[in-house]
Amino acid sequence: MKLLPIEESIAVYETIRYLTVIVERGWEDRMTQLTSIEILGGGPAGLYTAILIRRLLPHVRVRVTEQNPEGATFGFGVVFSDQALEFLRADDPETYDLVTPHMERWRNMTLNLPGGTVTLDGVGFTAIGRLQLIQILTERARGLDVPIRFGTAVDDPVDLDADLVVGADGLNSLVRSAFETQFKPTMDYFDNRFAWFGATVPFDTLTQTFIETEFGPMNAHHYRFAPDRSTFIVECEDATFRKAGFDGLGEEASAERCSALFADVLNGTKLVTNKSMWRRFPKLWCENWVAGKHVLLGDAVHTAHFSIGSGTRLALEDAIALVHALAEHPSLEQALQAYQQQRPPIARKIVDAANTSATWYETFGEKMGLAPMDFAHDYLMRSGRMTEEKLRQIAPQFAADHAAHRAMAD
Repeated sequence: MKLLPIEESIAVYETIRYLTVIVERGWEDRMTQLTSIEILGGGPAGLYTAILIRRLLPHVRVRVTEQNPEGATFGFGVVFSDQALEFLRADDPETYDLVTPHMERWRNMTLNLPGGTVTLDGVGFTAIGRLQLIQILTERARGLDVPIRFGTAVDDPVDLDADLVVGADGLNSLVRSAFETQFKPTMDYFDNRFAWFGATVPFDTLTQTFIETEFGPMNAHHYRFAPDRSTFIVECEDATFRKAGFDGLGEEASAERCSALFADVLNGTKLVTNKSMWRRFPKLWCENWVAGKHVLLGDAVHTAHFSIGSGTRLALEDAIALVHALAEHPSLEQALQAYQQQRPPIARKIVDAANTSATWYETFGEKMGLAPMDFAHDYLMRSGRMTEEKLRQIAPQFAADHAAHRAMAD
């Protein structure tokens, strides 16, 4: 039996524990003082929060408000590990059954390097288009009679008349900004530059392509999220970014240059843009997740670097933790206190791993001189969560091949 990574095991355990408590207590103990909830943000986190509220607290009025028009979103696909989907199956099998038929799946991971290609067995992932995921969750929420206001801006969350206001409104959260002194956020940025493109090549696996260019080392994270579409994230050091002239290029010109640089893996096709501006990845963490009747979740309260593929998953788990806390406790104050005490320590472990992984990418160019097998081993160890024993359990073929490689090298 393959062991789950530590943080994923914790997440599954927490979900099952919440469900067990509710079943043991019975539905009659659910919160009675809570009558209305306003959710700002119509992304996966906000929509899923509304769905769970409808399921677990049907007497509570809930409404979702999203400033963007329906169907407008950024990015391309979102990725989940196989084990990360277990929390969704355990908590909401109906939504799980709606989402999973649309997911692309693969069993291995591929590293493309100047010196050759390495296959990492046992690294199972699934992916789905971000827009498709939002559409599925939107229809699911509407099927549960959740009112959703798209294309509606809120000037000040203080003006919202509700017992609880949930800020699921992303990195530029209006709710967090309005109560910044209470939430106590810290914000920093990693040094590397990245741009989020799409591709019309349906890659076989989740793939990392590392290349040497005349401007410096570059990397692409790419995976298919639909039968004919893939996500293609290009990343490089700041020095490479400037030497390549990306700081003076617009979105389409950047896509053309990256298409040329990664022409081999793209089979000569052109990258697709969707708000594909170059940026540095933000490192956000809030000391407090609750401020009075206002609460944060998802990217509004923390970020997790895309290199471990946990941003959307963390947001959905935040939603589960919040709504189960509301269902489990007799008062709003107790529920929010439980959410503040229980959820951040679990999320922090994943965020810390993501930050460590992101730091590894800031010096990946220095490691490209390693033999492909040694580079791959270093890559797998990058977040600090992997041990040799766990590696043998998760990727037995790679572990054996790497051991044989080291024996020959010695």
